[in-house]
Amino acid sequence: MNRFNFEILALRFAFVSLIGFIGVIVRPFALPVAISASLGIVAALLTLALAARLRRAPLPDLTAGFVGAVAGLLLGMLVVYVCSQAGIAQGSAGQFLRLAIPLLGGYVGLAIGLSSAEAMSFGLPAAGKPADSTLTTKILDTSVLIDGRIVDIAESGFMEGRIIVPRFVLHELQLVADSSDSAKRNRGRRGLDVVQLLQKQPRIRLEVCALDFPETREVDLKLIELAKQLEAKIVTNDFNLNKLAQVQGLVVMNINELANSLKPVVLPGEVMRVFILKEGKEHNQGVAYLDDGTMVVVDNARRMISKTVDIIVTSVLQTTAGKMIFGRFDERQQSAMEARASTAASTASP
Repeated sequence: MNRFNFEILALRFAFVSLIGFIGVIVRPFALPVAISASLGIVAALLTLALAARLRRAPLPDLTAGFVGAVAGLLLGMLVVYVCSQAGIAQGSAGQFLRLAIPLLGGYVGLAIGLSSAEAMSFGLPAAGKPADSTLTTKILDTSVLIDGRIVDIAESGFMEGRIIVPRFVLHELQLVADSSDSAKRNRGRRGLDVVQLLQKQPRIRLEVCALDFPETREVDLKLIELAKQLEAKIVTNDFNLNKLAQVQGLVVMNINELANSLKPVVLPGEVMRVFILKEGKEHNQGVAYLDDGTMVVVDNARRMISKTVDIIVTSVLQTTAGKMIFGRFDERQQSAMEARASTAASTASP
């Protein structure tokens, strides 16, 4: 448990203890000490729960709820005044009614205000929604910042609008950048550099969101809660976060899926020119790679390592990691093509 969470728990415990102590001192309705303390503690816990709920509520809901609560409280006080003038609210029962009626009116007004928040928006934009509703809010997670390809996507114009980097994601990047492991340290620093590069992009509006969820410890769960509250999309490379967010009805933009969809489409029977880089796992196989990293497994190409050859595509396999292309090298066809090229060159020379 970090220091921030410990301080919050300490403050909540002090608040509950204080309200319980006040209940013992006041002893409403001359109740026993134990019951008075219990009522105070229950009231404090309900207050903390209400505060946690209000902290996640959008601004229009808070405004409408506040207006409704104030109106209900004032109406309740008016009822109490009329009853007092009529001599109805007298004695201990009258004292209870003078306290209960305004509170009941405030609660009813709060409920009505929250239920009609959309109609009472007062021209305020919904929390987390940009002024231009055509631009969708996107939240970047740690993995996509460390990956770095998001910068190229933003420069190409395919990423626009309001981009949010939560402060707890920056904190996680800082922890990785301060790691004793040099590999982790370089990844964390690259993620922080990517944030700075995104801030300089004119096509997007990068914001650092300070909203946090102290009761949630895992960063992935915090991202999901933030996306729910802001009605935003999550941009990630994390397979587990991708599935978890989709299960909860959120829209996820996966950079790896985008990269796979942009890989060149090849069909069986097509001719490709590849550079045989190394030996394959099977007998007489060679392995090549395309510019985008796609693996090409070539039969009959073991002797052609470190050479560029033309192959015939035999099949294409789609896996979770991407595409794999299988091909066949025909030495006789290669020799024929080289002979034709040599003949054309000699004919063209004077």
